[in-house]
Amino acid sequence: MCDNDSMDDMMYPLKSGELSRRQFGALTLGAGVLSFLPPIAGAAEVKNSEVEIKTPDGTCDAYFVHPASGAHPAVLIWPDIFGLRPAFRGMGKRLAESGYSVLVVNPFYRAKKAPTAPEKADFQDPATRSALFALAGALTAETNVTDAKAFVAWLDGQAPVDKKRKMATTGYCMGGPITMRTAAALPDRIGAGASFHGGNLVTDKPDSPHLLVPKMKAQYLFAIAKNDDERQPDAKNVLRDTFDKAKLPAEIEVYPAQHGWCPPDGQVYDQEQAEKAWSRMLALFKTALA
Repeated sequence: MCDNDSMDDMMYPLKSGELSRRQFGALTLGAGVLSFLPPIAGAAEVKNSEVEIKTPDGTCDAYFVHPASGAHPAVLIWPDIFGLRPAFRGMGKRLAESGYSVLVVNPFYRAKKAPTAPEKADFQDPATRSALFALAGALTAETNVTDAKAFVAWLDGQAPVDKKRKMATTGYCMGGPITMRTAAALPDRIGAGASFHGGNLVTDKPDSPHLLVPKMKAQYLFAIAKNDDERQPDAKNVLRDTFDKAKLPAEIEVYPAQHGWCPPDGQVYDQEQAEKAWSRMLALFKTALA
């Protein structure tokens, strides 16, 4: 999907953020992660399972969580470079408690099953950084689309998924551009997309994700990190112009937070801004998946 230079553009050095060292150390297990996610008022009872999904390239391990009864709009979640882990299972469960059938995938299944990053991975450690870059670099725009089609088809085969309603896809960091490829490849199925501190959404290459917007029918949310915007200040304007020309609604906002602020196990996790982004995502789904 990216070379190391472009991966550097989307992954910034981790700085001390909103969590103390003691708090960060507590986030190694699912219970620890969930303790940092505010409870959902009127949360639905949910069921969850670890699942395997056949794709043209192998078998993907994933986490599927949904309300205990009924059929609901589906949401496909693409994690960041640290992959499928307790934090994303917790986020998926929380979204399911709001009434969605959620699939969180391991994007690196071709190489290894989750977990694909060390516990409490330090992105500044050269060996860890090199290993993560290798996993991400093995993905391409083509594999993103192949996977998206397989995952959407799998979701549409599940009883808890309401196939009469549009589906959403969300992505974090490297997952941001994958949501755009998903929305462009499956325009009649994807009604909403959300990118949180997404990287490489606008590039000067012929496969830049923003060039896919005319193929989409999805409404969008782009929650951009402050330091991402500082590095590429024109990207938000290109996105606005592109969505305007396509006559597609898109909420594009720069948040006063650092790249990676949304997952609750991150060293730059900012609960206040993460909650704001989460609320905007729910608002988008309420409108676009009706």
